[in-house]
Amino acid sequence: MKLLTTAVMAAALLTPLMAAAQATRAQQLMGDVAPKLAQLTDDVLFGDVWARPGLSRRDRSLVTVSALIALNRPDQLRSHMALARDNGVTQEELVEALTQLAFYTGWPNAVTAVGVVRDVFATRP
Repeated sequence: MKLLTTAVMAAALLTPLMAAAQATRAQQLMGDVAPKLAQLTDDVLFGDVWARPGLSRRDRSLVTVSALIALNRPDQLRSHMALARDNGVTQEELVEALTQLAFYTGWPNAVTAVGVVRDVFATRP
C-alpha cells in the first residue's frame, strides 16, 4: 500500500513538470497570464497561418522579420530571426533585408535591428 501511495504522489508531482517540459514557446512566454492567447498563437498562427501552402516557411520567416524590423519590435525580432535561420534564411539575406528596410521603414528601426542581428548571429552562425 505504501508503494502505491508513493507512486501516486510521485505521479502527482511529475505530471506538471512533464507538461511544462512539453509546453510550446507561446505557452512558456504567456500561458500563465494569457492562456487563450498562447493557445491561439499555437493553433491559429503557427498551426494554421504558418502551415498554409502559399508561401514556404523560409519566405514566411523573411516576411515576418521584415515586418518586425519595420515595426521596431526587437523582442519578437530576436526569436523570429533565429527561426528564420532555422528555416533556411542566410545571414547575408537577413543583412540585405535589413539594409533595404532602412530606406523604407526608417534608419532607427534598422539600427535597432543590427543589435538583434549581431546577437542572433553570435548564437546561430
